[in-house]
Amino acid sequence: MKKIGVLVVAYNAATTLAQTLDRIPQEFRGRIHEVLVGDDHSQDSTYLVGLGYQSVTKDLPITLVRHPKNLGYGGNQKWGYRHAIDRGWDIAVLLHGDGQYAPEILDQMVAPIERGEAEAVFGSRMMQAGEARKGGMPAYKYVGNRILTTVQNKVVGTGLSEWHSGYRAYDVKALAQIPFEGNDDGFNFDTQIIIQLHEAQQRIAEIPIPTYYGDEICYVDGIKYAKDVARDVARYRAHKMGFGTGELAFASDSYELKDDADTSHGRVEAWLALRSPSRVLDLGCSDGSVGARLVAQGHEVVGVDLVEHKGVRERLTDFYEADLEQGIPEAVGDGFDVVLAADVLEHVRDPAAVLDAIKARLRPGGRLITSIPNFGHWYPRTRVALGRFDYDARGILDAGHLRFFTKRSFARLVDGAGWTISRAESIGLPLGVVERGASAEAAPGGLRQLAGRIDRGAVALRPQLFAYQFLYELAPRPSA
Repeated sequence: MKKIGVLVVAYNAATTLAQTLDRIPQEFRGRIHEVLVGDDHSQDSTYLVGLGYQSVTKDLPITLVRHPKNLGYGGNQKWGYRHAIDRGWDIAVLLHGDGQYAPEILDQMVAPIERGEAEAVFGSRMMQAGEARKGGMPAYKYVGNRILTTVQNKVVGTGLSEWHSGYRAYDVKALAQIPFEGNDDGFNFDTQIIIQLHEAQQRIAEIPIPTYYGDEICYVDGIKYAKDVARDVARYRAHKMGFGTGELAFASDSYELKDDADTSHGRVEAWLALRSPSRVLDLGCSDGSVGARLVAQGHEVVGVDLVEHKGVRERLTDFYEADLEQGIPEAVGDGFDVVLAADVLEHVRDPAAVLDAIKARLRPGGRLITSIPNFGHWYPRTRVALGRFDYDARGILDAGHLRFFTKRSFARLVDGAGWTISRAESIGLPLGVVERGASAEAAPGGLRQLAGRIDRGAVALRPQLFAYQFLYELAPRPSA
């Protein structure tokens, strides 16, 4: 039997708390390990009502706590979920002390988790057409709920019928794996935890629930709430794309394949497609996704990276785990036709030393293909001009970048290290990142194509300002 705990969040619920607890079905009470009532520093007698109910009720294992200060709706949940994790609950059900959500269907709320079908279950008032309005949901709340849910689904990439129900059950192990304690303390906590569950690829099930609106006092500022949840999903989309600190995209790979034809990875693939089968040394190969495409073209690809990612040896001809700061391992060998350093030189302290090491690995007539981010791009320029410079999860301002290059500064580095530029391209924004994790409707193809044409035109007009990356083919300069 799983340990089922019920977290009752209560604020100024003196008139409803006892009735809400009374509605927990008799046949379900014996399955409850603990009912945790969190009185969020109410201004009425909620705590006294809870004490009275606790003293006369023998079939509910009630733990009643009055917080010394108001934690907020989200803060009260954080406290409760920490308790659930620490006390070894298996399932935590969130119940509101105002009686708005039906305790009568607690068994239905926990059933999908018990059957192993989901890590979270949400009660939805929108699954059955017309039921929300019949249950007394005001028209403005119904319309707002539908609009916000539609937007949130498209931006985040979910398919929920409702994002705004407060009736929820969680597998406590799943809660322990997501960073919910960093969430806000307000009502948008519920939106943030959906984002985190989705990011962690936890399964969410929905069941229809009855809607009830009575005499309870609503403490939600609708305008502020809409603004907060819209900001949360927008931040998540930005983090998936590589902009911002990235904490909402905590389970995403920091380095992902850019597979559009006009991205740096796409252009590398196109350049090498023109060559006969060659020996390629892929420095900073990550999980081998780029190298695997070159192997499919007939090339022999040897990868080197600081960390051995899952599956990299299966994708490439050979792989070596090494820190490029310490040089290229001797075991890699030499005589390579091409050395590929895609998005690598900005990650090392001494790029000139790496360029020198690469020379020794090339056969006569061999070439280095490298891509670098353009710090002169309008995005970092704008951040600096506004006094908001900071690192991002990925992209030009990747937190792992140790060096920043412009077209001119990289040309000076190349020349000083004894290389000549035999070929160069300016690469625009990787617009495909907009679709990372989003639903197909979130980034319509026509809009993306238009944005691509505008970006390519701007790059051609002024690459120093609009190029997202520069791609080079370099040849060692013959010594005197």
